[in-house]
Amino acid sequence: MLLLLLSGMGAVMAQDSVPSRQSLDDAWWTGPMLANSAETLPQGHILVEPYFYDVTSKGSDAFGSRAYVLYGLTDRLTVGLIPIIGYNRVSNGPNSSGIGLGDQILQAQYRLTRFHEGSWLPTLAVQLQETLPTGRYDRLARASDGMGGGAWATTLGLNAQSYFWMPNGRLLRVRLNLTRTFNGDADVTGASVYGTAPGFRGTARPGDAFYIGTSAEYSLTRRWVLALDLFRSYGAATRVDGSTDPVDALPVPTHLQAGPSDVYGYAPAVEYNFSANLGVLLGARVIVGGHNATHSVTPAIAINYVH
Repeated sequence: MLLLLLSGMGAVMAQDSVPSRQSLDDAWWTGPMLANSAETLPQGHILVEPYFYDVTSKGSDAFGSRAYVLYGLTDRLTVGLIPIIGYNRVSNGPNSSGIGLGDQILQAQYRLTRFHEGSWLPTLAVQLQETLPTGRYDRLARASDGMGGGAWATTLGLNAQSYFWMPNGRLLRVRLNLTRTFNGDADVTGASVYGTAPGFRGTARPGDAFYIGTSAEYSLTRRWVLALDLFRSYGAATRVDGSTDPVDALPVPTHLQAGPSDVYGYAPAVEYNFSANLGVLLGARVIVGGHNATHSVTPAIAINYVH
């Protein structure tokens, strides 16, 4: 649908004249809201891109910041970290006691190929992420203090990126992300993000997950870009096993299970680039449906800087 719309726009703008072909160097990009790039940074260069957002759903607001801090170790290998912080405001209970750390992420990406004009081969890269269980997830006096999952997780991904020229000569940049996440177990004590009660002791086994996302960015002018992400994620069932020890009573075996999830949505955005190295993005992620999915709208703003 997006491609058809942009093609129609291109035909109108071109009219009867032969359009000039936009060069790759003429287009400046900040990047869409969700899809990761398949490119790597030149050796010795850094990228800093903080996101500020509010996950708005019925009865709650999850304010947060997620920043990409990446470094070009070689021309083909980029490494970095993704620090995450958050604060939860809820309508049916106390808000978070303060700003807390989420689960932090380490990342490495190795580029396999690079797009060249006139070739059908896109830029391809493999990505490895390791999630560190740094966020609070159990022993919660307030449910809203839960910011993490308590489990180590390894995510393997394949990223692709290519360029197409529209009938009016403007560039369309397209991305595709495929990831698979393998979750470890989490030791759980007391009230937790897994729905356990005070007095509980046991283990949570988060289900593995699969994600597919694609994006298209249209270079409206050198500085202005229109972007759209489409995504879908699948998560296997999560099991919790242990026992709850009530006051002055024998421990009670406790077994909980959250069924598998299937979530899909979209994220439109507008990018403005001050230069080839500095840009801002304003957009919103919308979760519209799925199975065991919470509908939400997440407005966000991001700043992208490369040096």
